[in-house]
Amino acid sequence: MRLKFIKPMEPELVDSPPEGDEWSHEIKFDGYRTQVIKDDDGIRLHTKNGFDWTARFRYLAEEAAAIAAETFIFEGEAIMINEAGLSDFHAMQAVIGLRRPSPDIYLVAFDLLYINGHDLREMPVEDRREILQEMIPTGGRIQFSEALPGTGAAVYHLVDQAGLEGMVSKRKDSAYRSGPTRNWRKIKCFEEKVMDIVGAQRERGKAAQVLMAEKGHYKGGAFVTFKADKRQALWDRVQGKVGGPVPKGHKKDKAEWLKPGLVGRVKTLKGEEKLRHARLLDYWEDPE
Repeated sequence: MRLKFIKPMEPELVDSPPEGDEWSHEIKFDGYRTQVIKDDDGIRLHTKNGFDWTARFRYLAEEAAAIAAETFIFEGEAIMINEAGLSDFHAMQAVIGLRRPSPDIYLVAFDLLYINGHDLREMPVEDRREILQEMIPTGGRIQFSEALPGTGAAVYHLVDQAGLEGMVSKRKDSAYRSGPTRNWRKIKCFEEKVMDIVGAQRERGKAAQVLMAEKGHYKGGAFVTFKADKRQALWDRVQGKVGGPVPKGHKKDKAEWLKPGLVGRVKTLKGEEKLRHARLLDYWEDPE
């Protein structure tokens, strides 16, 4: 019997962790969501969009094949660890881009959907995870994602202080439903970055934004929430620099594009390629 890839359950991104004892909380690792399938045809590892990456994850596939079950489908996050002991998405991207297997890729397993002829998706996630934890041997490249003790707020504080990307909260009695859900919630931590201010967007009836770039690459907008005097001082600086180059893929009339020299410190969600939920904290002229 050949098992089919199951479309993942997708947590909703929210600003703060849920409260109450009916939720469990896990670390959100920064990697590639991966589904591991074992059936009569052997082991397959799929990305969240269903692409077969078994060859790239060869070492994980070998360990998965040794798990003591006839058939299964479980999910996890494929990650690489940096020198600080944190999951490093950029290092992972670099290795994946080489298209050859790396022994340094780990898989943190967090949910079990199917085992030995039984579809477990109607079971509460707490029960599915209990079975999964018993399945996963200790000490290998495939590890179990432990739930963290404490309230959602306490776990978030711990995760943020540790420099991690964020956390995932799951309603303990939730069944598995492919697609978006409010029964799983993703809460990301924030980070601060210094970036170049390359534009400004001020439209009547909309929140003002400055447009940011990093190492010459456009990264999106950050909201301006300063009080009136500091805000006016920023717009004065902006007016003095209008007439700069338009980033590739953008239209000249969509913003005021600025000449180089103005930089800003931005608070934004961690682990995102572009700015997200970003806010400008400060700005200054860069003499360089």
